[in-house]
Amino acid sequence: MLDPQIIIAGVLNGLLAGGIYVLVAVGLTLIYGVLHIINFAHGSLLMLAMYAVFFLWRLAGLDPYVSLPLVTAGAFAVGFVLYRLVIGRFSHGKDENILLITLGVSIVADNLALLFFGGDTQTIDVPYAGDIIQVGAAFLPLPKVISCGAALLICLVLGLFMTRTDTGKAIRAVARERQGARLVGIDVEHVFAVSYGIGIACLGAAACLLMPTFYVTPQSGYAFVLVAFTIVVLGGMGSFLGAAVGGFLIGITESLGGLFLGEQLGQIGISLIFILILLLKPTGLFGSRA
Repeated sequence: MLDPQIIIAGVLNGLLAGGIYVLVAVGLTLIYGVLHIINFAHGSLLMLAMYAVFFLWRLAGLDPYVSLPLVTAGAFAVGFVLYRLVIGRFSHGKDENILLITLGVSIVADNLALLFFGGDTQTIDVPYAGDIIQVGAAFLPLPKVISCGAALLICLVLGLFMTRTDTGKAIRAVARERQGARLVGIDVEHVFAVSYGIGIACLGAAACLLMPTFYVTPQSGYAFVLVAFTIVVLGGMGSFLGAAVGGFLIGITESLGGLFLGEQLGQIGISLIFILILLLKPTGLFGSRA
């Protein structure tokens, strides 16, 4: 039987990991909520953003947290242009075409990263990487505390943007009824591009928050996007609140699973709680039936 203090420490560390998961999942659920498609390029674009953070640190000496505005803005631009020039242009308004295009983008991005960057693991050495904050019996890495707090702040700002700005209201209108949005004069294709750009901007921010404690390879995005897909389905497709609750739930489950089952078997807990919740509520925690 584990000491309760160790369990509390596991929960706190799970919450810290969950903060990053929430940010990645919010970007994915925004794209699904507006475009009604699954973005198969999500993991690959996160990986490219992580490489951008790495090279800004290596070539320009920029701390990952300092580079956050630059990488986030760059990620938005990439997402916007990618939708305008590739996804929107060649999908011809068909969701199945968008799925195939995003899958193709993922394959191309992964192989280009392998070609130009190689398969070696790249990490960033920041002076505060080993700093610890003690909370009771829990020793929390300072970079993870900063990253979790910043991720939640970004999600809060995004939520305010969606509810308080004209662009946010237009995005919500298109997500609910795109034909009605067209009738009142909203440029739906522009909203699609902006929404896709915001979803990818979330990945840019997540990359900056991840790199002080994580590594990047051409395959590193897969681990996070698989968790993000799980969170989006678990919380309810298209639900921001579901993505937030699901992210923390998965983070805690992963952490406690590692404590009780070991690092190799800890991921089983995620699958078990995912299956359990979908058996009890097939639409997810905050999903609604179509």
